[in-house]
Amino acid sequence: MTTSLRSGPVAYGNGPASFGAVARHARGWLPLIGLTALAGSGVALALPSVLGHSVDAIVAGDNYGKWFTIAAALITTGIFCSLIDAFAGTACVAGTTAWLRHRLVSQVVNGGPEGTREFDPGDLVSRVSGNASDAAQAGPAAVTTVAAMAPPIGSLVLLALIDPWLAVAFFGGVILVIGVLFVFARRTAELSLAYQETQGRISALLTEAVAGLRTISSAGTTAREERRILGFLPDLHKHGLETWKVLARSGAQAAIVGPLVLVAVLAVGGLQLVDGHITAGELFAASQYAVLGAGLGSLTGVIGEIARARAGIQRAAEVFAITPVTHGLLQLPPGPGRLTFDGVTVFGEESALLQDVHLDLPGGATVAVVGPSGAGKSILAGLAARLRDPHFGQVLLDGVPIQALNRQALRTAVGCAFERPTLVGTTVGDAISHDAVGPVRTLAAARATHAHDFVSRLPEGYFTPLPKAPMSGGERQRLGLARAWPASRLLVLDDATSSLDTATEMQISKTLTEDRHRRTRLIVTHRTATAARADLVVWLENGRVRAVDTHQELWQHADYREVFG
Repeated sequence: MTTSLRSGPVAYGNGPASFGAVARHARGWLPLIGLTALAGSGVALALPSVLGHSVDAIVAGDNYGKWFTIAAALITTGIFCSLIDAFAGTACVAGTTAWLRHRLVSQVVNGGPEGTREFDPGDLVSRVSGNASDAAQAGPAAVTTVAAMAPPIGSLVLLALIDPWLAVAFFGGVILVIGVLFVFARRTAELSLAYQETQGRISALLTEAVAGLRTISSAGTTAREERRILGFLPDLHKHGLETWKVLARSGAQAAIVGPLVLVAVLAVGGLQLVDGHITAGELFAASQYAVLGAGLGSLTGVIGEIARARAGIQRAAEVFAITPVTHGLLQLPPGPGRLTFDGVTVFGEESALLQDVHLDLPGGATVAVVGPSGAGKSILAGLAARLRDPHFGQVLLDGVPIQALNRQALRTAVGCAFERPTLVGTTVGDAISHDAVGPVRTLAAARATHAHDFVSRLPEGYFTPLPKAPMSGGERQRLGLARAWPASRLLVLDDATSSLDTATEMQISKTLTEDRHRRTRLIVTHRTATAARADLVVWLENGRVRAVDTHQELWQHADYREVFG
């Protein structure tokens, strides 16, 4: 079984995956948002009573100036609370969005190529950019929803204090509003998730098309690709339209129920006024409380935010479910770079990609890995570079399981180069060495891989911005090789010289073969010349090791010769 010598769970593996976790992150702002929201609700509840007393004072001919002063103070307080609430809500969402995006990006990067295999790049971008912003609404929306319960509950209590029959009339209408909101919340949650998922599909297809624009243009399939990418727009339109329909339906229902509540309260209040049980001011206050309480229907906007937040959090949770690549604590002992595969097996979706591989490759040797397409060559290279882990068995470098090495030790010892390298960084120099190891080492790596020949001809040399440095496939491969070159013990080259011209490939092969650092070189190749210059050849077939020997010995087999066409 795979050796597991890990340093324990890492922080980014425990990312927020629930509504409560995201809401709790905003704990610094939420008390302020809640306080201002409750204060605003208090002002809204107090104002009708103050205005009612003003009406009674006017009718009675008393001094109503003090009531107008109190009303003005309440209105000023309400405006002040609204301003603070708006600022705090915006700051809270911005901070939570940044936090979520940071955690999501960390999770994606630390998940490695295997952890993110199930996600399309464009869909991941959609989750990190748009869905994180939606998810960040969780805290403020939840607090606002809770605070919004205060006006209807307070209205019910205050109406009961004015006259119990007013409370009875009000309560019957509010039950209908609550029913409308419940249906709206459930339906909106479903539609918000469907809308975000469709956005993710469009983003994934667009990213794929941008990466393959040269192929699309040369094939003359621009119109077809446009139709393929925009093929999901009708679904997006459908989900958006359904959302607006639900919102409009709920708004209409609330708009009907609200006036009914007001009419019911006014009818009962009118009768109570005629009977002398309440004053004109109390009737005015009751009408305001009826409007305030029935305004529960205005919560549709906040409920919509909660639905979008829940959908965003659900999509973020799928990213947080990625198991990050963890590393051990060990350092490498002195050694020549001996590479061992001990009973390694890797499974694909339907069958084994590599099965029971046993290899003991001597340190400092040049080892070519050959085989037909689908034989498992790239899988073997990925295991050696620890770009993936085996399901069974283990890979060891100088006797140490590479899963037990700490990250710095592993990446210092092992360098990787690929058939189609992705160049990252701001400049050409960054693409070779992004960790500021110094211009001397960057230049040495470029010279060793013959990248200096073309980089020196660029307008700004190593300081040329990558977008302004047009390169052929072979030149990109040379930069990829230069990036891997500083590795101290093992170089893994996965078809990394396939785009080079014959002369350059021979020069680089000679450099590899005569490597003065005597590092182990594991080279996946389809070229006969490369295999011939290697010390050993690992011949793979159907995920198994067919043979390990020199190229000259293996060349005696007709099946081996067929590997090279």
